[in-house]
Amino acid sequence: MVGVRPVVTESYHEDVVRAFMVAAMFWGIAAFAAGVYIAFQLAFPSLNLGLEWTTFGRLRPLHTSAAIFAFGGSALIGSSLYVVQRTCRAPLFGGAYLGWFVFLGYQLFIVMAATGYLLGITQGKEYAEPEWYVDLWLTIVWVAYLIAFAGTLFKRREPHIYVANWFYLAFIITIAMLHIVNNVSIPVSFTGTKSYIVWAGVQDAMIQWWYGHNAVGFFLTAGFLGMMYYFIPKAAQRPVYSYRLSIVHFWALIFLYIWAGPHHLHYTALPDWTQTLGMVFSVVLWMPSWGGMINGIMTLSGAWDKLRTDPGLRFSVTAVGFYGMSTFEGPVMSVKAVNGLSHYTDWTIGHVHSGALGWVAFICFGMMYYLVPVLWNKKGLYSKALVEWHFWTATIGIVFYITAMWVSGIMQGLMWRAYDEYGFLQYSFVETVAAMHPYYVIRGTGGLLFLTGALFMAYNMFRTIRSAESNEPKSAVAAVAAE
Repeated sequence: MVGVRPVVTESYHEDVVRAFMVAAMFWGIAAFAAGVYIAFQLAFPSLNLGLEWTTFGRLRPLHTSAAIFAFGGSALIGSSLYVVQRTCRAPLFGGAYLGWFVFLGYQLFIVMAATGYLLGITQGKEYAEPEWYVDLWLTIVWVAYLIAFAGTLFKRREPHIYVANWFYLAFIITIAMLHIVNNVSIPVSFTGTKSYIVWAGVQDAMIQWWYGHNAVGFFLTAGFLGMMYYFIPKAAQRPVYSYRLSIVHFWALIFLYIWAGPHHLHYTALPDWTQTLGMVFSVVLWMPSWGGMINGIMTLSGAWDKLRTDPGLRFSVTAVGFYGMSTFEGPVMSVKAVNGLSHYTDWTIGHVHSGALGWVAFICFGMMYYLVPVLWNKKGLYSKALVEWHFWTATIGIVFYITAMWVSGIMQGLMWRAYDEYGFLQYSFVETVAAMHPYYVIRGTGGLLFLTGALFMAYNMFRTIRSAESNEPKSAVAAVAAE
């Protein structure tokens, strides 16, 4: 029997979501600009400027953390707070106060970490993690975020938990576990910045890559799959292609991903059985990853024409294509025979950026192009033509970037393994560096194109928000027809 659910008198808390969208756009521009600068530093070392704060070693972790945690994190947290309220038909647990604490606390964490990178105040590990006081503050903020998200799930007025929330929750809980275990350290004093890490030797390497690869698996994959499972169906106005497949995708992904980290440590002091275990789980991971890709793309069944009329949806679907490509390339590179050629080369950099730019950034762009007009109650985007320009500029930039790194990386690996007839290395290390110069120029050019596209987006978002063309205001959650 068809009935009407009671009207919820409380409004959704969307101000904090708007703030996260603005922050994501700001940090995205900053991260992409830093990436372009350090890319050209590799081609033209004089751009290091002779200052310790502007060297590649200081700016590289600044760029990666700004892209992953500032841009990606702001987009993830903001979108998750929007999705959980809408799919649960309940306002945010803790209200505006808890939501704003999460926003302001997370932005403070970003600034603290960024200044630490520039000043050289880090733990000095692979990802140049911030020092103990930054880690401690992030832990507090992350617990508040978990309370806000999980609390909204608990007080939901919708009996079913939509699959996007499963992925978001897995991202929140697993990142908390990774952060605490990997970053546990002992401060020298509570008034200083120095600390000593607890792990050492090969145990530290294992913990570091258990953290590192699962940051990819749960921050850069699970969280953004939650975004995919909500915003592609919304933009396409179609249900998820297979809800059963989405559940299989979820459980297979979270079980397999957690074991894949050792494939970063082939041919090291890590026990051989552990390396092989990581390789096997990485190869098996291919199947659930492609199951999720198929589910995302096939959601457009019956709505393929929307790719012509909705350029924002085109970003999201292209992102799923890049997700499929990256999750094929990753397992291939985890195989020991391939890894012997690819590891420590620019091939890995190309692989990482095909996922970071093509999957993560594009799914964020698609989400924001859908969400910004909704959040600011506008009839639509200021300019669809600017979205077209953004799409093609960014796509061409990614192609330049990853193809240059593929060619450069394979060339590096082959040159490092080349021997002459006497059994000596045929090329010196500096010769391999010189050979990579033109590819580094191409990579920087690709990054510049990607940054240009993001600037198109920022202008489009600004004009959309400032536009006077508004829909009718919504003061409360509307009644929803239900069976």
